[in-house]
Amino acid sequence: MSAKRLLGTIVPLVFVAVSVVAQSNEVSVTAGRTFVSTQTILNPPLGDPNPNIHFGNEETLAFNYGRYLTRKRFLGFYAEVPVAIYFRMDLNTGYNQIPKDIGALFATPSLRMHFFSGESLTPWVSAGGGYGRFRYAPTRNFYSPNEGPSGSNTGVVQFGAGLDAWILHRWGVRAEARDFFSGEPDLIADPSHPANTGKSRQHNYYVGIGVLHRF
Repeated sequence: MSAKRLLGTIVPLVFVAVSVVAQSNEVSVTAGRTFVSTQTILNPPLGDPNPNIHFGNEETLAFNYGRYLTRKRFLGFYAEVPVAIYFRMDLNTGYNQIPKDIGALFATPSLRMHFFSGESLTPWVSAGGGYGRFRYAPTRNFYSPNEGPSGSNTGVVQFGAGLDAWILHRWGVRAEARDFFSGEPDLIADPSHPANTGKSRQHNYYVGIGVLHRF
């Protein structure tokens, strides 16, 4: 075989191999909101007109790196690292013993399973677990100083589902919903009078939409 013919055979194979390797990775950025259910304070002060803690529906950014693992018939499997951040979720209650707001970061290595992998529309589900960090405002909800902790760490379990729509060869749109099931934040602005809700875990429901790129 001549060098020219050999080169003509090798070059297309190299491009195919590079294409396969290049598309084994993907990243996404989505934006949306996080929802936390109202929680009731146990044994609130007598006469408190609002013994519930209401959580604002905070704007949230989510980032994701995914790595293709394998395919079984119409199912595709990815390792992924979802990261979600909300910076300031306002809190409201009649009891002036909680921080004015909280922020959070969740990072949860997970396994994601795609249905009809390789098609232009691919629904998926995800599950995993990892780390969470809560930040607490330096003031209480009625602006007196917060005498409690400035932050706390927690373990997080993640469950999610979504839909990827590939519009171009390497670019797509992702819609996703995830539950970052974390420990309860330490809403203790006054250690001598903590706002006890009797809970140890909290659902942080994230819903968002954004862009997806594979490379």
